[in-house]
Amino acid sequence: MRYLVKNLVCGFALLVSSTLLLTSCVTPRAIKSDSAVPHSTTSTYETVHTRPTPRQGQYHSVAPGETLWRIAKMYDADIDALKDVNRIQNVRDLKVGRKLYVPNAAPRKHIVSLYPNKKWKNIVIHHSATGVGNSMQFNKAHKKKGWKGVGYHFIIDNGTCGKDDGQIETTPRWINQEDGAHCKAGEMNKTGIGICLVGNFSKERVSRKQLNSLVYLVKTLQGFYHIPDNRVFGHGNVPGAQTECPGKKFPWKKFRRRI
Repeated sequence: MRYLVKNLVCGFALLVSSTLLLTSCVTPRAIKSDSAVPHSTTSTYETVHTRPTPRQGQYHSVAPGETLWRIAKMYDADIDALKDVNRIQNVRDLKVGRKLYVPNAAPRKHIVSLYPNKKWKNIVIHHSATGVGNSMQFNKAHKKKGWKGVGYHFIIDNGTCGKDDGQIETTPRWINQEDGAHCKAGEMNKTGIGICLVGNFSKERVSRKQLNSLVYLVKTLQGFYHIPDNRVFGHGNVPGAQTECPGKKFPWKKFRRRI
């Protein structure tokens, strides 16, 4: 019951603020897949949240694009145990929003898959301009606008809507190596990796865990795709963009020092 109430509150809060999300930051664009690279050729980087938490069973809500393999890697869990305890017959039949029980779960890891692809030349940082949200919520909001799901490639959560503060969610656009729908200016939808931090950083500050995750993610992407620091933009810093996204309180000096 507590889980249901939290999700109802989260959904209502996101609905109230969805107009701000859809008008202040994200730019709609028709999406065309650009030669998605098969999963067998991906490289995966991981980092563990260092906290003295013993293994224990916990629940995980399936986000858009997540597979049982990714969830198992995230919690260092046995994939067969995941299938058995959740009575999963077909690993490809995971519905977004389904609540899975993860037995004997380790503290959650970041899972960032890297695909050989020469199209990625830039990184564009956004805020959601909402107080709450996660990949599933934004996916629903963007689909209602007629788009092909969530417009970003990565979401960094703020501890609302059932996700941990600083949790990195990988969206289907990244998994399928598709153009984004996050920044039309400078053709960034075609060449820019879109990262959205949940929050309104025109009014509040980025959490420490969110910033840590952002630095980790950006440095990982920079290293693999050879993206220099001067090609890492805030949405509002892209030539031609007319927005203050990711917000006037975004800690640019601290962030730049760390990458």
